[in-house]
Amino acid sequence: MAEFSASRPGQLRNLKQNNTTILVAVLALIVLSLIWSYNWIITKSVLQFVGALDFTALRCGLGALLLLVLLPLSGRPLKPPPWRPVLWIALFQTAGMSSLSQLALIAGDVGKTSVLVYMMPFWVILLAVLFLNEKPRLLHCVAAMIAAFGLLLVMQPWQWHGSLLSSLLATASGLSWAVATVIAKRAFRHQAVDVLSLVAWQMAIGSIVLSVLAIATHKTPIVWSSYMLLALSFNVVVVTALGWTLWLFVLRALPAAIAGISTLVIPVLSVLWAWWLLNEKPSNAEGWGIGLILLALALLGVPVSKVRKQKAGTRD
Repeated sequence: MAEFSASRPGQLRNLKQNNTTILVAVLALIVLSLIWSYNWIITKSVLQFVGALDFTALRCGLGALLLLVLLPLSGRPLKPPPWRPVLWIALFQTAGMSSLSQLALIAGDVGKTSVLVYMMPFWVILLAVLFLNEKPRLLHCVAAMIAAFGLLLVMQPWQWHGSLLSSLLATASGLSWAVATVIAKRAFRHQAVDVLSLVAWQMAIGSIVLSVLAIATHKTPIVWSSYMLLALSFNVVVVTALGWTLWLFVLRALPAAIAGISTLVIPVLSVLWAWWLLNEKPSNAEGWGIGLILLALALLGVPVSKVRKQKAGTRD
């Protein structure tokens, strides 16, 4: 009994820390959703000044440089984390996801492209079962099915008039991101990996691959307009350096399936941004689809709280 009483304050303190971490992760996800959803508008507009791969290589390369400078300034060692997860995340996330989504924007609408890229959560659910032993709860499955139906209404494949190549590139981008997500989650489980260090080094390696691709496919000169410089600065600092750091923090704090499905708010916001700023008005079916996706996201809050209570009861 004495041991139980002595250990209880520590257990309660750990539980409070876990709850705080989840709350911070949710807030980080909200900020990330606003940043990445709006950036689809910027990246679509900036393509008139710079090639898709050129822009991606520039923002990732400069973003990696910024983070590598911040590592020693924040008291972290410059030494890279374990090289295997860094290399694979660099190839699938920075090089794969970023380049494929940027290429998809060339021939596709902002709303449709972003939705296809953000099929990533459904790939994550499948991969998490296979490689992370994350067995989805019934409510997770219900939320995923509702979100999938909502996504179908937003995509409306029966009225698809876009480029098939753009659709395939966007889908491949989402799959590549899902693979990187699972690799990162495994790294966080089995190794003590600093988020900022992981983001910096995987982005540095990925930007080298992107630079090679950009040089090999470079055709038109870059127009260094004021809009181009502002878009590049926003992408380097906010979208790339801050955004990917927030994403990996969210992924470390939440189960992969929940983190993945939660990102579906980003294409919803992208469709709304495109409607407001680019006059890409969503149809009634898209409106219903957005509502279903938001309903699925609301359902995700239930299992998180239940899991926390179940864990607290087990510890008690």
